[in-house]
Amino acid sequence: MAKPPVEILQGTLDMLILKAVSLGPLHGYGILLRIQQISKEALQIPQGSLYPALARLEHGGFVTSEWGESENNRRSKFYELTAAGRKHLTEETAYWSRLSEAIGDVLKARPSEV
Repeated sequence: MAKPPVEILQGTLDMLILKAVSLGPLHGYGILLRIQQISKEALQIPQGSLYPALARLEHGGFVTSEWGESENNRRSKFYELTAAGRKHLTEETAYWSRLSEAIGDVLKARPSEV
C-alpha cells in the first residue's frame, strides 16, 4: 500500500529545488518529477508553489535559467545551479542534517535517559 504524500515543511522547498537542479539542469515540471522520484513519491510539489520559488531563487542568484526545448519538443525554461546556489545548498543541507539529527534524538529518547 502506497504511503500518502507528506506536507513539505515551510522553508524546505528552496532547498529541495536546489538539490534537484544540482543533479543536472531541468525545466520546471522536470524539477517536480525529480523531487517526487527521489522522495519515492512522498513529496509532491504543487506547480503553484514551484514557479514562485524558482523566480525567488533566480532573483537571489542561486539558479540561472535558459530557454530550450523539452523532451516532448515544447519550449521550456531550464534551470541550472550557480556557484552561490551550490554554496547555499551546502549550508542548508548541513542545517537540515543537524536539525533532523536533533529531532531524531528527541524522538528516540527513553524514560531512563531523562
